[in-house]
Amino acid sequence: MTKKRYYFLVAILGALTTISPFAIDMYLPGFTAIAKDFDSTVSDVALSLSSFFVGVSVGQLLHGPLMDRYGRKRPLLIALTLFIASSLVCAFSTTLDMFVAVRFVQALGACAATVAANAMVRDLFPVEENAKVFSMLMLILGVSPIVAPTVGSYVTAFLGWPAVFIILAAIAIIIWLFVYFGLPESAQPDHTYSLKPTSITRSYLAVFKEPIFYTYTFTGAIAFAGLFAFLSGSPSIYMEYFSLTDRQYGLVFALLAGGLILASQINRFLLKRYKSEQIISTALIAMTIVGLLLIVVAINHWITLPLMLLLQFLYLSCLGYILPNASARAMSPFSKGAGSASALMGALQMGIGAGVSILLSLLQNGTAMPMVIVMAVCAFIAMMVLMLGSRMIRYKPSQA
Repeated sequence: MTKKRYYFLVAILGALTTISPFAIDMYLPGFTAIAKDFDSTVSDVALSLSSFFVGVSVGQLLHGPLMDRYGRKRPLLIALTLFIASSLVCAFSTTLDMFVAVRFVQALGACAATVAANAMVRDLFPVEENAKVFSMLMLILGVSPIVAPTVGSYVTAFLGWPAVFIILAAIAIIIWLFVYFGLPESAQPDHTYSLKPTSITRSYLAVFKEPIFYTYTFTGAIAFAGLFAFLSGSPSIYMEYFSLTDRQYGLVFALLAGGLILASQINRFLLKRYKSEQIISTALIAMTIVGLLLIVVAINHWITLPLMLLLQFLYLSCLGYILPNASARAMSPFSKGAGSASALMGALQMGIGAGVSILLSLLQNGTAMPMVIVMAVCAFIAMMVLMLGSRMIRYKPSQA
């Protein structure tokens, strides 16, 4: 594979990974406007975020087997079409209940892009290159939390929040065309792969029995849930507690996301000297320490905007080291059935994230305390999972 072809494929796969984050991040600055239009509250609008997370979690379990049976491209193109259509319906929703329900459908379309991208990394690149490729995908993925909220804030201010979803549909159309014309089919259809519920269940159970998979999937998913806590809690904290405007919030979000992007690129260079396992464990320790500092600051009422920004910048930066390495390690045992492995990994990530998002919506009390506690707990539990799972990997032979 030529270097030009290598980076072209990474660019398309990276674009696919941005679909869900754009659908999450771009409308966050519009929460206040959406609540006003639907005569509701910001906390109620946050349920549309939770429904999206649930849809992504459920949808990935459906798309994985489909991509192992029919190849990657055909299910992906159909799902992107569903995302485009549901995005347009979101723009013209007339009630909050309708909006929340259609967001679930939108997620069913969006999540196929993530499943396909993760599986195709395993299909198209040598396994020893996977962590580096995932780090490059993180660079592209990192554009979304920087660009999306900022663009979303200006679109909401000048055109109204429905325009955000029209733009999402337009972005998806462009990606659809690149996938159709530029992305090769990386896995030929396997008509021996059964889509019966019992067979699919057995396939997922076979994946889940692999110690490397469940250790690094749960480690990454629980750490990732800390980001979901931030996504669910930050609109209320920054726009209500700190009284930032929607455009100011977009800039703050971009600044914090910059830490995750920077770390994911530093990770590429660290991989030349250190193993993925070493990087993950060090980052989790740092993440837990930052989480505890957030709690200390909140308990003692030391919260200021600069201090909150600094600590959350450091917290999200740790994810830049954890996520690409955890994804690469989780997928490494699967040369066959990568679609199912990718789907199960993504479903667990989004399922745990959705649970945390819903929990935080219930715990909201107008202060930063619920958000920082959940973020700290996620970091600590992820660290414990890695420690216990590493023992299973060391002492239990692989079954995959």
